[in-house]
Amino acid sequence: MPTSRRRFIKNTAAVAAGFSIVPRFVLGRGFIPPSDRLNIAFIGVGGKAEAHLGATHKTERFAAFCDVDDRRAAGTYEAYPDVPRFKDFRRMFDAVGKDIDAVFVTTPDHTHAVAALTAMQLGKHVYVEKPLTHNIAEARMLLEAAKKYQVVTQMGNQGASMDCNAEVAEWIQAGVIGPVSKVHVWTNRPVWPQGVPTPTAPKPVPSELDWNLWLGPAPERDYSDRYLPFRWRGWWDFGTGALGDMGCHLIDPAYRALKLSYPTAIEATATTVWSGDFFEANYPDSCPPSSTVKMNFPARDNMPACELWWYDGGIRPMRPDELLSNEEFGSWDGGVLFEGEKGKMLCDMYGENARLLPTMRMKDFKKPAKTEPRYKDSHQMVWVKACKGNGKASSPFEYAVPLTEAILIGNLAVRCFDIKKLKPGSTPDGWAPWEYPGRIRLEWDAANMRITNFEEANAWVGRTNRTGW
Repeated sequence: MPTSRRRFIKNTAAVAAGFSIVPRFVLGRGFIPPSDRLNIAFIGVGGKAEAHLGATHKTERFAAFCDVDDRRAAGTYEAYPDVPRFKDFRRMFDAVGKDIDAVFVTTPDHTHAVAALTAMQLGKHVYVEKPLTHNIAEARMLLEAAKKYQVVTQMGNQGASMDCNAEVAEWIQAGVIGPVSKVHVWTNRPVWPQGVPTPTAPKPVPSELDWNLWLGPAPERDYSDRYLPFRWRGWWDFGTGALGDMGCHLIDPAYRALKLSYPTAIEATATTVWSGDFFEANYPDSCPPSSTVKMNFPARDNMPACELWWYDGGIRPMRPDELLSNEEFGSWDGGVLFEGEKGKMLCDMYGENARLLPTMRMKDFKKPAKTEPRYKDSHQMVWVKACKGNGKASSPFEYAVPLTEAILIGNLAVRCFDIKKLKPGSTPDGWAPWEYPGRIRLEWDAANMRITNFEEANAWVGRTNRTGW
């Protein structure tokens, strides 16, 4: 029958109204409607952020980019030219905060906490690179913020989303090597300069870099190309050394498997740097070239007290007798050795390539039952889905903060090892005798967040931020 123009318009409007949100099956397989996308902002878009961009660009929407250094950000800006750009994350939230659901924080360690806390206070979910914070007080602050603002949180220790990490926990908790009382963890880091003097000659700041914003909460100092883009890790004001850089990856399998929390005691030894014959250099701004740290953890659940030993700068534990001469002792960038009452177990970073020692035990080994969660997605997408209400994050702050804190307490011991004081009546030249009051076992009171037996160490539990931060 003929259709009047009025009836045609009416019917068309009704159809359009019925499909204002078009079902995805109508639009084709794989299409994600805008309502299903997470609007993500990135604070720091160079370096490690490229992995986060790659993991999320197909399914989510990028709401804003923020970076203080246009040189580091250039590749990302070229790849995503239509995303709004900012240098100051505070101005970013002022301008487009209403369009942001969640935030990746991929900056140097010293700006993790201020960026993450700002986002959380605005109700944004946060993914923060490892180590979670630059100091212990900041870590506790972020834990309280996560509880208060009820946002989804994740630290960037991607092993937490990997099956191998879960398997290590299952083997240990099933008693495959019996109760574990000692673990050795090592890394090849630092692969940047440490144990070096502080630059004294200021250099011109590159035009693409906002040095004031890069410093953020850190103490004021002149620009030097010895601090960035990568070497900031070896300076205490900005980074957390080899332990802070790799501890969250390498210690994580042991931390999860042994259900560790806060250590009760820590001690360290570190490389001595010499500036002349028989004269020890004093470079307090720079982390030492290598260190060894011992952390003591109390008994928990049905597990005995445990020692965790950390080695960096090329130092490793002694090779176990059960390992054949032609078998690798860890991987290029580190490893983990568990010592139990019934045997030993070795794995690489993230818990990969786990094997019993001697390795002939693996021939007839039957894996214990799966008790740990498995994730089919990348570490980033596990968090993204949790933000949307689909599952839980694999390294939320309630897990990541104690892990980060243990690592930062280890750094307290490293820094105390380097404290030197002249004995009364001596002179600072030649063969003057030194005291080393920090070369002691530090006792940690986790409840009150204090070293109880060496007051000087508490100066590094937190710090006062620069004015404006």
